[in-house]
Parts: sequence; structure tokens; C-alpha cells
Amino acid sequence: MGESIFTNYEEVASVILFVLGMMNLLMQPNLVKKIIGLDIMDAAVYLFLASKGYIAGKAAPIYVDGITDASYYINPVPSGLVLTGIVVSVSVSALMMALTINLYREYNTLNLDEIMMFLRKQENDELREMELESEGEDVE
Repeated sequence: MGESIFTNYEEVASVILFVLGMMNLLMQPNLVKKIIGLDIMDAAVYLFLASKGYIAGKAAPIYVDGITDASYYINPVPSGLVLTGIVVSVSVSALMMALTINLYREYNTLNLDEIMMFLRKQENDELREMELESEGEDVE
């Protein structure tokens, strides 16, 4: 088993990165740190796909030197998936950062726990107001 860990170091590194990103996503109360954790997880997936798509001794799938046999080339699909994933990841990260900026403008904090406490307090205040209004209608 120890030999396979050393020969598959790309896969081991991608799993370690994914776990670090997941722990960051779960443990950090700060929204920006959560976004960074998600980006680390994305990078781990891209590393894993790139390492699985590479085959030693084979070339990129570009027609060169008159070789048309597909067995001389690597599969281009993992590379295409990685590029597409990077584009999607950047756009999702930009959207999350924009929403985080709006949350900061509204609540003056990036701590998710404080935002949730503020929302619960606001919800309780609204429920009390509704109860007081319903009691006022019963009296009349």
C-alpha cells in the first residue's frame, strides 16, 4: 500500500487539498474564508482530473508528424472538463464575493454566526409585533 501512495502522489495531494478545503468550509465562520475553502476544493478536483487525464509517454492530441492513430495521444476530455470547470468556478466565486459584499453592507460583519443571530432576533421581533397586533384586534 505504501508504494501506491508514493506513485500516486497527485491523487494523494488532491485528496489532502479537498479535505483541507472542506474543513475550511465547515469550520470557518467568516464568509470570505468559506469562499476560499470552496476554491481550494475546486483546485483539488481539477488537480485530480488533470492527473487522471495524463498518460506517460503520450502526447497532446494535436496532429503532428503525420501520426493519426489515437493510441499515441492522451484523451482530451479531462483537459476540456478542467478548463470548463475553471471558468464556472471563477464565475461562481465572483458571484459569491458579490453576495458577500452585499451581506457586509447590510449587517456590517462577515461572521455567519452573527448574521444568523441578527436574523433570528429580527424574526422574533416581527413575531412579537404580529402577536401584539392580533391582541389589539381581539380587544376591539
